[in-house]
Formats: sequence, structure tokens, C-alpha cells
Amino acid sequence: MHERIGALVLAAGKGTRMKSDAPKVLQTLLGEPMLAYGLDALAGLFGPRVLAVIGHRAALVEAAFPDMAGRFVLQAEQLGTGHALAAALPRLAAEGLEYVLVVNGDAPLVTAESLGAFVATALAGAADLAFVTIELPQAGAYGRVVRQGGAVRIVEAKDYDTARDGPVTGEINAGVYLLRLAAVAPLLADLRNDNAGGEYYITDLVGLAGGAGLSVLAVNRGDDPAYLGINSPRELVAAEERLRRRRIDALLDAGVIVRAADSVRVGPYAQVAPGVELCGPLELYGQTSIAAGAAIASHGVLRDTVIGENVTVHAFCHLEGARVAAGAQVGPYARLRPGAVLEEGAKVGNFVEMKKSTLGPGAKASHLTYLGDATVGAAANIGAGTITCNYDGVRKHRTVIGEKAFIGSNSALVAPVTIGAGALVGAGSVITSDVPDGGLALGRGRQVTKTRK
Repeated sequence: MHERIGALVLAAGKGTRMKSDAPKVLQTLLGEPMLAYGLDALAGLFGPRVLAVIGHRAALVEAAFPDMAGRFVLQAEQLGTGHALAAALPRLAAEGLEYVLVVNGDAPLVTAESLGAFVATALAGAADLAFVTIELPQAGAYGRVVRQGGAVRIVEAKDYDTARDGPVTGEINAGVYLLRLAAVAPLLADLRNDNAGGEYYITDLVGLAGGAGLSVLAVNRGDDPAYLGINSPRELVAAEERLRRRRIDALLDAGVIVRAADSVRVGPYAQVAPGVELCGPLELYGQTSIAAGAAIASHGVLRDTVIGENVTVHAFCHLEGARVAAGAQVGPYARLRPGAVLEEGAKVGNFVEMKKSTLGPGAKASHLTYLGDATVGAAANIGAGTITCNYDGVRKHRTVIGEKAFIGSNSALVAPVTIGAGALVGAGSVITSDVPDGGLALGRGRQVTKTRK
């Protein structure tokens, strides 16, 4: 895209119809804030030449997008979309941009391809101001597009007057504009807020531009849902479903087997290799990556987790910030918390929880175990009911278990403690001291059997 074209995202509003005090653009779809979708689409076109206007609870928005540091513009008072554009104008001028593409931050369905096609059409038409229109059976709260006598303008829904503006046609403003700044910027001073909302609307620039003799182009995209904004919880979940379906269709086309596809949710940044088998209900979020040959069973949630080749994750598992190497097995009913690592061929079984722990190659913790702040060597076996007692009430401590060690069932290893390679810990033991390589440790009272009376 031309280097003198940049983008501005309008993301300052509260979104009162969402019934939440959180910034509307931080409401999530498939585990990611809606603003991320628009920013990603624009980054594909303009690289770093993307700015965003923020206002309501601006600090939260900035914190959610650290990669956008230095590219936010603060709209201290939220006085409308036209006021937001005016607030960003000095920064746009400093960027040396000739054109700016303005989009709303609450349109997560928009794609780089669709936006790029619109920009190309506007440039080909030598428009000073171009905007996208779409057609809806029910116009709802969207601004109405009015075409009269060869001129075009936009009237906000709350200000629409059929006696003055004619019958509603269903053609609405999609909230996407391409502005030639040298021509349009002077018109910002003419915006007025004498309307039902008491705000300065960017939509009024369309009428002002036409009145000033500028070239105005309304690009009709038919019923393209990519430009639909989100104003309510109902619209949020409807848009999320469209994104979910789009993602699943792409995976199926790429060779991923997705069973019970209507109940599988895959976030925009998750990567799934061809040949992987997924079975719903299933949720994959964040930077999750799944390599070829892996099978992920139903009722699982994976977030920011790396799954190696030929891994099996059985049903009812929750993995977050974990790394599972090739050939390992997880579950069923396992929980891998951040920092959990299963090396090649390792096995975590049912009702096992790991946190900041590594299970070495071929090691096994088959059932009913908690491994926290632990390093388990290759081919070690952790018996049922084993707990690494890693917290002393003040600090966390590590447990080290050597290769081929055997930890008997129902044992408690009180960290810091090291169990040597090939060592054996008897069942039911409480271990508070290090065990040497090949040693036998028993930390339990002697059994006493008496005659029953």
C-alpha cells in the first residue's frame, strides 16, 4: 500500500449499550479483544502507519496493546467521532500522510482484503472523501445513507427525519472512510454538535465535502458482513460466531480434521498443522501451536500452549502456558499450568496437575499427583497421590527427582529436596531430606498390628 497512506482507528468510546464499564474495544471474541482484529487487518496493509484514538479508560487499552506504544492518541473528552478525528489531526500531519483510512475499533469482522479493495477503488476514483456503505434489511442504529439529486450524505439514526430525508432505503454507513487530508482537514472546523446526540460526527464531513465541491464517493459493498460493528452483547456473540465459523472453515480447508465442528473455538493466533485431529467441544486460544499428528480430544481448553508432533491430549484437560513435546500423552482430566513442560514421550495421567515443572523424557505421573516447581528426570515414575510440597508459607522451593527414580504412592516431597537417580521412595513417605542416587527412603511410622478385641 502507498507509503503516504496510513490508518486511524476510532477506539475511544465506552459503548454504553454493552452494559459494561470496560472499554468496548476490549470486549473479547475467541479470546482476543475486538480491537486486535482491526489492528491486525490494518497492519497487513500499512505496517506501522496505524494510529488509534483512545479515551474511555485509556490506560486499560494501552496496557492490552503494548506493541502499539507511541501510536495512541488520547481523546480526553469523548465528544464524537468528528472530535476524535480532530484530536488526531496534529499527529496525522506529523506522520506526513496524504491519505488516512479511518475505521471503527468495534468492527472485528473487517479484513485486510476488503479494506484494500475499498482503498483501491477510492484512489482510482480520485476521491477526496470516500466511504463504505452496506445494505441491511434492518438499519438499526447505523447512520442512514441519503442520496438526493446526485448528492450523497449520511444522517445519524437518531436524527433521521423521513419527511426531510425520504424513506429509509436500507443503505447504511459502515464507518470506514478514506480522506485526502489536505482537502478534508479544513472542514473539521465546520462540524457542529447541534444534533440529538450533542456530538461532533465524522459523518457530517460527507455533506460538508459535497457542499465544498470536493469529490465524494460512496462505495456500496452490498450485504458484506465484514463491516458490521458491535454495539450490544447480542451483536458481540453474533460476530464471534461468524469469526469462529470462518476460522473452522479455514482449518478444514487446510487439512485439519475438526469433529463436532460447531463446538470448536479457535482463536486468531492459534496455529494448527494439517493432519491434526480436533474434537469438540474444544477451545484453543492465544499463541497455542499444535504440530502434525497430534490429537486433541473433547472438552479441553488450551491457551498459549505448544503441542508437539504425535501428542495425544485426552478429554477434559486444561493446558495454559505449557509445552508438550513429541509423543507425550496428557490426561484425561489433567491440568498443566504455566511453565509445565512434558518432554518427549512423557506421560501425565488423570487428575494430575503441573506448575513450573518439567517431566523428563519418558517420565510418568499417571494419576492423582501435584508437581509444583519440580524437575523430574528421564524415565522416572511418580506414584499416585504424590505431592511436591513447594511452598513454606513465604517462598517457593524446588524439588529435583533424578532419572529412573521411583516415587511410591501417596508420598509428600517437602522442598527443597533432591531425590537421586534410581532412588526409591516408599509409599506413604514424607521426605524432608535429600535421597542419594540409588538410595531407598522410607518416611513413615512402623506398622503395628494387634489382636482385635
